[in-house]
Amino acid sequence: MGKIIAIANQKGGVGKTTTSINLSACLAEKGKKVLVIDTDPQGNTTSGFGIEKNDLENTIYELILGECSIRDCIIKNVIENVSVLPSNVNLAAAEIELIGVERKEYILKNEVDYVKGEYDFIIIDCPPSLNMLTINAMTTADSVLVPIQCEYYALEGLSQLIHTVNLVKERLNPELDMEGVVFTMYDSRTNLSMQVVDNVKQNLKQKVYNTLIPRNIRLAEAPSYGQPINKYDAKSAGAEAYMQLADEIIAGSGK
Repeated sequence: MGKIIAIANQKGGVGKTTTSINLSACLAEKGKKVLVIDTDPQGNTTSGFGIEKNDLENTIYELILGECSIRDCIIKNVIENVSVLPSNVNLAAAEIELIGVERKEYILKNEVDYVKGEYDFIIIDCPPSLNMLTINAMTTADSVLVPIQCEYYALEGLSQLIHTVNLVKERLNPELDMEGVVFTMYDSRTNLSMQVVDNVKQNLKQKVYNTLIPRNIRLAEAPSYGQPINKYDAKSAGAEAYMQLADEIIAGSGK
């Protein structure tokens, strides 16, 4: 049965989507079957796999409204071993559409339950806010992976996110755990990056992954070509880092 990891941080621009795309692709390269679920109305994870998000008939929005089944939405083998449950801007209306719907926190979980046995890993890219879409991701997930940018305000808002994870665990999903923290946009040339890493490790009781995702031009370029970094430039520092993170995730999951 697949392990479900929600990639969340209400702070924008920290590398959630970059991590969702590239971790999924690197897990797949290691022979794991992966489903990527895009719960962000911006749909950047969807387009990052080369999917034309505005031409889709069925997305997670239609799924949440009950207009199609999860199998109708999944785009199979976008790259080898990676399937995608896509999103586009229509999803922005989901919060309003769900007003008054009973057990709306469990809509995604109930659908994912039908297919989770078919995948080794399910990666959920969350929007940069703590809204009903993020709550749906957390009720579906086994754990939450938090990307943190190596900058001065790295810890800002993290305590709120951890509080939300604990609330979801207490009230909605007792199985939910913190997968841990991964540092993104690391620049080894600056003292600040090293100080942020040391500060977080000293102040955070959560697991911190050894992998440091570098600030990398090739990582920034890859989405514009609709490719994950290991397909766009397998020898880049970014590709090597995400392959290392995939190894850590697999080792920690016992898969």
